[in-house]
Amino acid sequence: MSNAYDVIIIGSGPGGYVAAIRSAQLGLKTAIVEREHLGGICLNWGCIPTKALLRSAEVMDFASHAKNYGLKLDGTISADTKAVVERSRGVSGRLNGGVGMLMKKNKIDVIWGEAKLAGKGKITVGKPSKKPMEPQHPAPKNTLGEGEYTAKHIIVATGARPRSLPGIEPDGKLIWTYFEAMVPQEMPKKLVVMGSGAIGIEFASFYNSMGVDVTVVELMPQVMPVEDAEISKLARKQLEKHGLKIITEAKVSKVDKKANSIVAHVETKDGKTQTIEADRLISAVGVQGNIENLGLEALGVKTDRGCVVIDGYGKTNVEGIYAIGDVAGPPMLAHKAEHEGVICVEKIAGVPGVHPMDRSMIPGCTYCHPQVASVGLTEAKAKEAGHDIRVGRFPFAANGKAIALGEDQGLIKTIFDKKTGQLLGAHMVGAEVTELIQGFVVAMNLETTEEELMHTIFPHPTLSEMMKESVLDAYGRVLNA
Repeated sequence: MSNAYDVIIIGSGPGGYVAAIRSAQLGLKTAIVEREHLGGICLNWGCIPTKALLRSAEVMDFASHAKNYGLKLDGTISADTKAVVERSRGVSGRLNGGVGMLMKKNKIDVIWGEAKLAGKGKITVGKPSKKPMEPQHPAPKNTLGEGEYTAKHIIVATGARPRSLPGIEPDGKLIWTYFEAMVPQEMPKKLVVMGSGAIGIEFASFYNSMGVDVTVVELMPQVMPVEDAEISKLARKQLEKHGLKIITEAKVSKVDKKANSIVAHVETKDGKTQTIEADRLISAVGVQGNIENLGLEALGVKTDRGCVVIDGYGKTNVEGIYAIGDVAGPPMLAHKAEHEGVICVEKIAGVPGVHPMDRSMIPGCTYCHPQVASVGLTEAKAKEAGHDIRVGRFPFAANGKAIALGEDQGLIKTIFDKKTGQLLGAHMVGAEVTELIQGFVVAMNLETTEEELMHTIFPHPTLSEMMKESVLDAYGRVLNA
């Protein structure tokens, strides 16, 4: 088997394996290098297994409030931590094997090992520092190993890893990253979560639903700092009602470790300090790109703040070298990585009409309880950009389906340019909004105006009706509130 390829992709996360598939579809001889597990962090330790955990938490919540639905559950409701974790790992294992089958189906060579750029169009693959996680299904027969490989185009898709703060570095026992938080051997009784971005708030929500006493510490004035302030405020209210303790405009300045517990020193903006004793602390203060030990510096590949610098098509400043996904900078989201990978490969292949990704149309989803989802500009950002705006709002409490579901707390918020009717942003908090947001993403991508949205027929009874009502509200035509 020849070691020469048209495209070699380093990393098999969502960006990497999707780029490999698209490359193969376009007739390019393709290989993908992976040191640990097909599917990357998202599939094995991020997006997918956390949603499996959160599903268990959701069922736990429903069971705990069965009487609200006219049901009786005899006996005590409790979580089997081992079984919850095993289910989550099983979901990941199934999808991990599925990626292996996709590589085989598309005749993509899988190279196990750690890759390093060794010159123009050349990589060397050495023994992986971590034992590869075998997929549930047999590994593809076209699996290669250590050696030297060449390609006209090399795409770096090595993802990111948890960021740590000096003096509060994760140790795998008392101070966790999302890796340890995903596979607890037993539920802690008390937990501190440092950071309220998507990762932090999702784990906080999961453990809270499992009966853990959780305190979230956030440096910024609001939880989920990238979200619209009004949505964040409503989400916080519901999270606290559910039992979460949240401290904003504060930081964990120090952590004292004991034999099997920690003491977190929390400093607020006024300089006061309080201590919180807990069994464990989750560090969720962001992630950083995996740019080390790849040979980027030797080839002069430009990086900035821990990420590879690229143009709109994934191209770096060095001919023949590209980067996609988390390693290429924020937003560090799996769906962004996938789309970026397709754009990069199609540009390489010369597909007509390829254009850079519009980052203003990348949706963001947080799967806490209640869910939060958004796309486009927040109200504050729209004003900062100089737009004269119209804002529409519609509450879950006025929606028949939400009331029937017993999920009547939430809000749909839309932001329009007053002069043109352009949809600038949409922001949601409440049940299943992570599934609803795509409707507004499609509308923005098609440059849909408020008039077209108002003339679109939404099915009844559904949660999606609130999307139309929010648009109507922005123009003084709301019908059901």
